Amino acid sequence: MKNQFNLSHLVRENVKAMKAYSSARDEFTSSHDNLTFLDANESPFDNNFNRYPDPYQLELKEELASLKSVSATQLMLGNGSDEVLDLIFRAFCEPHQNQVITMPPTYGMYQVLANLNAVEVVNVNLTEGFQINTSAVLDEITSATKLIFISSPNNPSGNVMQINSIKLLLEQFKGLVVIDEAYIDFSSTSSFISELQIYDNLIVTQTFSKALGHAAIRLGVCFAHPSIINVLEKIKPPYNVNQLTQKKALEVIKNYDTVNFQVKITTSERQLLAKQFNEVSFIKQVFPSDANFLLCRVDDANKRYQQLIDLGVIVRNRTQEVGCENCLRISVGTPEQNKKLMLILNQLDQ
Repeated sequence: MKNQFNLSHLVRENVKAMKAYSSARDEFTSSHDNLTFLDANESPFDNNFNRYPDPYQLELKEELASLKSVSATQLMLGNGSDEVLDLIFRAFCEPHQNQVITMPPTYGMYQVLANLNAVEVVNVNLTEGFQINTSAVLDEITSATKLIFISSPNNPSGNVMQINSIKLLLEQFKGLVVIDEAYIDFSSTSSFISELQIYDNLIVTQTFSKALGHAAIRLGVCFAHPSIINVLEKIKPPYNVNQLTQKKALEVIKNYDTVNFQVKITTSERQLLAKQFNEVSFIKQVFPSDANFLLCRVDDANKRYQQLIDLGVIVRNRTQEVGCENCLRISVGTPEQNKKLMLILNQLDQ
């Protein structure tokens, strides 16, 4: 069913009216070798990084678009996914007027960014099996609701959300559905990027921080209809992705066999760890995961968390999260790191 989606009704009025900043590289884009650039007040002394980076990351976008089988007009790059998410709030949510829906337990930055932008958050808890309670979400939608955030695979539970539930929300909700796919590369489930041609109100975010192994370069990716991308590009800082990041990201894409190899190892180790965790007596439940971590319910999360720290292993204590009482989130390490972890868990189990 085609959603009667109207982007113009969602964009903030001040964003519609504003004029985007025009940088020197917007006004003159040629890169001819014989040109003398005296327009941007940059240092004239060449050290490979004295010039501003491409504000629209055109070369990187073309490579990434080819990798993801989309048009370059369907993606925007940010200084980490958090900048992308913040831009979405600032483009579409009026402070003190609009609201968004999130589904705990989920990524904590949705709440932080909502607070930063003075936007109300309506929390609709996931079911006991960490799936979307679609009827409850639909019941909470009002004329003030602009965004619905879905983490899939979900953090901290690790599971993929049911496709039919997501599609129902895309079809029924006249606002924007943001699917955070930070961990999608570790899943056998297809990315919702493949649905961009069907749903104009769909935004998908991904990152270079997880499977692509480059958290330090801070690069997030937004996939959406070109009209949504245009709005976000209008309000983003002019040089939000630096030249070092662009260069390194291109290297990652051009050596994608390394990414695939590391993902294969991680998913194999995830399966092995899940099996081994089930043999540890104080681990009461290992939740299914499509991510690079496992959520485990233990006898006493606070106690086990501190014991692991004392033995040199740092995991994440999620016991305060909705539905995660006495749960530890454990990232999948290298085979050597996982062997060390199991030796310590078995030591604690005695």
